[in-house]
Amino acid sequence: METGPEPQESAELQQESAQIVALQVLAWLASDDELLPAFLNATGAGLGDLRARAGDVDFQGAILDFLMMDDQWVVAFCDQHGLPYTAPQAARAALPGGEPVHWT
Repeated sequence: METGPEPQESAELQQESAQIVALQVLAWLASDDELLPAFLNATGAGLGDLRARAGDVDFQGAILDFLMMDDQWVVAFCDQHGLPYTAPQAARAALPGGEPVHWT
């Protein structure tokens, strides 16, 4: 009887999936002549940082945070990639620092 992946494996798979979504967002941003400069300005990153830091989970979190600043960006990205509109938020939650903030 198979019981499925261990919890540790499941979390690792979730993070891998989240990283894939973040890299898709980065490619989507890089293809947009208006959004890419806005992303670079918002993050303080340079063009060289895109390739150098693409595999950094903290940078990937910043990519997803930027996308989620505007619902229209989320919709456009998700529509282009055939993803549910909740995918960027789920991806962000699976990366370090993406835990929900509890203010109480």
